[in-house]
Amino acid sequence: MIISSVDTDLESLFNTYFKRLVYFSYQIVANKETAEDTVQEVFLKYYRNKKEVDAEVNDLISYLYSSVRNASLNFLRHQKVESKYKEQLAVSEVDEDYIMASITRAEVIAELYAALETLPEGCKKISYLSFIQEKKNQEIAQELGISVTTVKSQKQRSLQLLRLRLNPEIFGAILLILLSE
Repeated sequence: MIISSVDTDLESLFNTYFKRLVYFSYQIVANKETAEDTVQEVFLKYYRNKKEVDAEVNDLISYLYSSVRNASLNFLRHQKVESKYKEQLAVSEVDEDYIMASITRAEVIAELYAALETLPEGCKKISYLSFIQEKKNQEIAQELGISVTTVKSQKQRSLQLLRLRLNPEIFGAILLILLSE
């Protein structure tokens, strides 16, 4: 393999300035691997465009430092944009999860209302006051003029009837919703 003087000069330049430029880049990006990659990319870009760069640039070392600085800052800008995008994506996923949970909850509540309508009148009234209006057994008993024991037994009966009439998954979801409120 024949090594040209251009390759030898570039190798010498690389060996002389690589660590210095990595340190310089590291001061900007705060990551050793990223700094090394950035400097390697700058040297590769210089190698690919050597004729044009040499024709336009008077001070090669200043050119390398400027290129490393710009590449490092570009990396940071890219990271910032990427972080912002990931943040927005996470927020939209949370929003989407919340929307789906709200839809599911609404459907489950609709199933509960439909099932309550099929209960006998006494069970329906007590279940509505207890589960929907969230009244205590004592309040229901006073409002309807019945004993607390009757309220408890009617609630128990309505839960048994709801369990029979509803899909087990829907019934479980209803219990979770009622317990979480």
